[in-house]
Amino acid sequence: MAISTTSFLFKFFTFTLSLWVLLGSSSGQLSANFYARTCPNFRSITTRAVNSAVSSEARMGASLLRLHFHDCFVNGCDASVLLDDTANFTGEKTAGPNSNSLRGFNVIDTIKTQLERQCAGVVSCADILSAAARDSVVALGGPSWNLVFGRRDSTTASLSAANSNLPSPASSLNALISSFSNQGFTANEMVALSGSHSIGQARCTTFRNRLNNDNNINSSFATSLRANCPTSGGDNNLAPLDASPASFDNRYFNDLQTQRGLLHSDQELFNGGTTDAQVRTYGSNSATFARDFASAMVKMANLSPLTGSNGQVRTNCRRTN
Repeated sequence: MAISTTSFLFKFFTFTLSLWVLLGSSSGQLSANFYARTCPNFRSITTRAVNSAVSSEARMGASLLRLHFHDCFVNGCDASVLLDDTANFTGEKTAGPNSNSLRGFNVIDTIKTQLERQCAGVVSCADILSAAARDSVVALGGPSWNLVFGRRDSTTASLSAANSNLPSPASSLNALISSFSNQGFTANEMVALSGSHSIGQARCTTFRNRLNNDNNINSSFATSLRANCPTSGGDNNLAPLDASPASFDNRYFNDLQTQRGLLHSDQELFNGGTTDAQVRTYGSNSATFARDFASAMVKMANLSPLTGSNGQVRTNCRRTN
C-alpha cells in the first residue's frame, strides 16, 4: 500500500522530534534550555520551594549555598554529598567538614518530590543543588547568574575526598589559595567565593580557637562572642558570619577590615597578605563583589559535571537508583 507524502513527513517529523527530546535529556552537552521540553516547570518549582524555605528561616539560604559548595569541591558537582550511608555504602555526610554541620537536605528532598510528580526521572539532584544555591542567594538580596543544566548524579561518593578537599575554618591564607587552586580557581575568585559568608551563621566550635588565641580580634566583638560561647556546653551555639547574616551584601568585607571576621579563615583574607586590596575593593564596591561572585559561582557549578551516560538521574536524592 502506498504511503502518502504527507503521512511520511508527519511520521518522520514525529520520530525526529522524539529523538531530539531523548537526546536533549541524555547528551553530554550542558544547556541553559536542557529542561525546556522535558520539565518546563523546573525553575519555578525550585524557586518557589527555596523562597518558602528561606522565608521560614533565612539561615537556610546560606545552608543551601554551602551544600552546593561542599558537593562541587568533592569530585565535581554530582550530588554525591546527598547520598546517605547504608550497610554497604559510606557517603560524605560523616566527613569532618560535613558531620553535624551541613543542612538543607530536606529542602532538596521537597524539590525533588515535587519535580518527580511533574516530570518523573528527568531532573537530576545535581542540577537541583546548583539551581537552589542560586535561588537562595537571590532570595536574600544577592545577585543572580545564568546556569546550564544536564548534570547527572553520581552513584559513588568519597569520604576521604570530602575530608581532604574542603578548606577548614582554621585555614591560613596560603592553604585557602592552594585549596581553591586545586579546583581551578584563582586567588581573586577564592576571595569572591568567600563572600558567601555574607549570609548564615557558624557554631562556636568553629571559631573558638580564633576567639581564644588571636590577639588582633576586635575587643568588643570578642566580648560579645564570648558571652554567646561559654567554654562549657556552648560549642553548638551560633554566631552570625557577618553583621547582616540574613542579607547577601558586602558587609562581610567591611567586617574583615575592622578585625571582625568570625572564622580564622575569614580574617586571613585581610591580615596583611596579598588579598587585602581585594577585600578593600569589595568593601567599598558592592556591585564589583556581586559581579565577581556570580561569575565565580558559574565556574563552580561547572566543576567536573557528569553528563550523558556518565551517571544517572536519581529518583531519590539520598540513594542511587
